[in-house]
Amino acid sequence: MKVSSIILTTIIAIAGCTNQAKTAIADTTHTISKMTVTDTLTYLALGDSYTIGEAVPQQQSFPFQLTALLAAHSVNVAPPTVIATTGWTTDQLINAVNTSGIHTKTYDIVTLLIGVNDQYRGLSQSNYRTKFIQVLNTAISLAKGDKRRVFVLSIPDWGVTPFAKGQDDIIGPQIDQFNSINKEESQKAGVNYLDITGLSRQAKTDLELVAEDDLHPSGKMYGQWVARLEPMIREQLKVFKKND
Repeated sequence: MKVSSIILTTIIAIAGCTNQAKTAIADTTHTISKMTVTDTLTYLALGDSYTIGEAVPQQQSFPFQLTALLAAHSVNVAPPTVIATTGWTTDQLINAVNTSGIHTKTYDIVTLLIGVNDQYRGLSQSNYRTKFIQVLNTAISLAKGDKRRVFVLSIPDWGVTPFAKGQDDIIGPQIDQFNSINKEESQKAGVNYLDITGLSRQAKTDLELVAEDDLHPSGKMYGQWVARLEPMIREQLKVFKKND
């Protein structure tokens, strides 16, 4: 990978991989105030099956669709570092981050989507709150301590999928309760928050939004998330002009 000097800022990208990620890891040292459209930004995606893109090709997962859409708007982002595995609870994500070796790195963009498996396994909401705060604080640290770089997504409602077999009236309210926690704690922390739960519920009447496994989102659904997330990121990073 090439090393270049851009506007007095040195960017070092180191290609590698982790046990949890499918993609290259990159490290960077520049700051938001020095970003321009010519910078290559780094992106860390933390989560579970919804982040890794279970049942869809990698390029249709939301982290990869996000980098593609940012590139279409002249925002260059290295291939995302993904720490996510199908079935992970918040505790398991924390453990994976702790053993990943990324604590010496920082990223320009960090997304976090976690909690569906806490709900699915019947884990307590009090435990979720405690562990969500922990992983959110870690995400902020990995985002150079800059809350503007962190983007939390709400938990989708899998109760509307064929896999749930009509239990949406039970699952949906539980998902809402877990989302009330991650939203409240995200607002307290001052990070960005995107509610995609309403979009996920469109799958009840549009099966094109569901992957072939009858449970996870399709690439089309992920595209709807990205259509809302990408403008938020561009607004926060302010890549089209320098900050004062």
